[in-house]
Amino acid sequence: MTSTAVAVLLAGGTGSRMGADRPKQLLRVAGRELLAHTLDVFEACDDIDHIRVYMAAGHLDHARELVDRYGYRKVEAVAEGGADRAGSVRCALADLAGEPGDRKVLVHDAVRPLVSTRTISECVRLLDSVPALTVAVPSTDTILEVDPSGEGPTVTAIPDRSRMWRCQTPQGFRLEVLAEAHRRAAADPDFRPTDDGGVVRRYLPETPIAVVTGDEFNLKVTHPLDLRLAETLLRDRTL
Repeated sequence: MTSTAVAVLLAGGTGSRMGADRPKQLLRVAGRELLAHTLDVFEACDDIDHIRVYMAAGHLDHARELVDRYGYRKVEAVAEGGADRAGSVRCALADLAGEPGDRKVLVHDAVRPLVSTRTISECVRLLDSVPALTVAVPSTDTILEVDPSGEGPTVTAIPDRSRMWRCQTPQGFRLEVLAEAHRRAAADPDFRPTDDGGVVRRYLPETPIAVVTGDEFNLKVTHPLDLRLAETLLRDRTL
């Protein structure tokens, strides 16, 4: 049976740390909205069959207008996301649950517009042989484990930097793996979501998570400085 690759773009954030009057995924950078730059890459990637966008409440019309304006053929749905990242992923899982066929799911932050088609394709193809994966890059900085309590943060451990990598997206999963991990997480009152690789790692610890080496350009736009960097990099980008 041929697998279908579905990209789930998480665009549910409100961008409070950006200090803007609209969600950061709708800010215009280098002539287009951040969400549009991200959609450009997934639309151009031959290994992606369908795209689903999960948008912040109150902004679905803006996202749908954007999809129509730029003519994205692979976008099969623009839907409202959940209250947090995990909630948006579970919305996607519920939508995909009733569809037939074998699915590969790539979960990606909509505000990582500089991901490459090479990275996306590598993820899709690797899911033929692994159940789960994440994109990551080796850390060039020393990582500190810190105790934030008391009068100020103090260092409690310094892990071996050679084993430290920084997680990016997309993260890829066979649909049934991601669905089962989130089913177990939803039943845990102590669940604290970070990323979907972390959900699989915690609730399906026997499931190996492969690593696809990403690149430093695949930044997540979170703060105003990130927006300035993205502006410069997007003007020079080739898909």
